[in-house]
Amino acid sequence: MYILKRLGQAFVTFIAVITVTFGLIRAIPGGPADHIRSQVMQNRGSESVNMAEIHALTETYTNIDTSAPLHVQYYNYLTSVLQGDMGQSIEFGGRDVSALIIEAAPWTIFLLTISILLTFAIGIVLGAIMAYREGSRFDIGSTVISMFLNSVPYYVAAIFLVYVLSIQLSIFPQSGNYAIGLEPGLTPIFISDVFYHATLPVASLVITGFGGAAITMRGNAIQEIGEDYIRVAHLRGVPGRRIAVRYVGRNALLPMYTNLMISVGFMFGGSVILEQIFAYPGLGNYLLQSIHARDYSLMMGIFIVITIAVLICILIADLTYGLIDPRVSKGEGKEAY
Repeated sequence: MYILKRLGQAFVTFIAVITVTFGLIRAIPGGPADHIRSQVMQNRGSESVNMAEIHALTETYTNIDTSAPLHVQYYNYLTSVLQGDMGQSIEFGGRDVSALIIEAAPWTIFLLTISILLTFAIGIVLGAIMAYREGSRFDIGSTVISMFLNSVPYYVAAIFLVYVLSIQLSIFPQSGNYAIGLEPGLTPIFISDVFYHATLPVASLVITGFGGAAITMRGNAIQEIGEDYIRVAHLRGVPGRRIAVRYVGRNALLPMYTNLMISVGFMFGGSVILEQIFAYPGLGNYLLQSIHARDYSLMMGIFIVITIAVLICILIADLTYGLIDPRVSKGEGKEAY
């Protein structure tokens, strides 16, 4: 019953996001019809423009009849999406939006997975050390540095890293996901080159993100250290290492589990500008191009994928939190957190 309730809430949220996004995108000045009309005028001249043909082409690409009322457009698009048809992209020569997303999504997921894991790994270790050395110079210095880096926008760090390490020192490439002319495949050369090109984008997110995780971990660990069961453990002669790892560390990590899942959404949002800076062919780069071209189908398709990814992560966190933390009850009338 609890799982069905959460699945229902996730589905309602999904429909709500599609509805809001559908309306907001159409509030942007211009549209796919204007983009197609400009392309036809460039190819044929203004005298050959037929508005009926423009509307027909727009409907073919977007699965939406732009001349129909807005609620009819919404119904037609929603039914198409629920059947797995996201339309075609006018920016990429009529290619299926699903194919474009399948092509770009692995690169974005690759960047975000490495960035999130490194961000939380560094933040958790640093935060735990800061908590056990509370009040020391290391704790104060690390807190100041963490707060400073956490306040720096990721795109500022990205531009700085590109300027220093790519333009000035020529250590890392400025753009792309792998070297031009390199044959893709599961070979050591290709895999190492992919990681080499991803170094600066990942570093931009990690450098500006680990500070928040460290401060959160520090606060959680300090709170656990002050609990009565920790004092009792010391009085019973439990080894300090066991207390640090099994008691303090484990319980301090639990509140960060949900933050780890929710951070996926923020990372997806950050990928838009980041991938543009590094010309990285991921979902963020495609999303920005679709916004410039008023490519409704591609915009909506990417927003839908991002929404699904965030909902799945939050749903997983919600359904599994009680398993990793027995103190949390999922009984009737109680929430997971």
